[in-house]
Amino acid sequence: MTRNEIFNKVAQLITSQLPVTIDKVTMDSRLVEDLGADSANVMILVFDLESEFGVEVDNDMLATVETVKDIVDYLEKNA
Repeated sequence: MTRNEIFNKVAQLITSQLPVTIDKVTMDSRLVEDLGADSANVMILVFDLESEFGVEVDNDMLATVETVKDIVDYLEKNA
């Protein structure tokens, strides 16, 4: 899967649970500050990412994720 395909899938997952449109989701979008995610949203997103990409997201990643790019980078390395 290409980086762009990963981003598109992540953006779809984000817009399926947050009240934002796909055009608002960029690589630099911050989950909390820009997209309005709270801790519950992040946990659901992690569950969705694990299901969609077949990876286990570790706690270290959760502690450092801030932007959509952080998620894409992690998935590109681990999926």
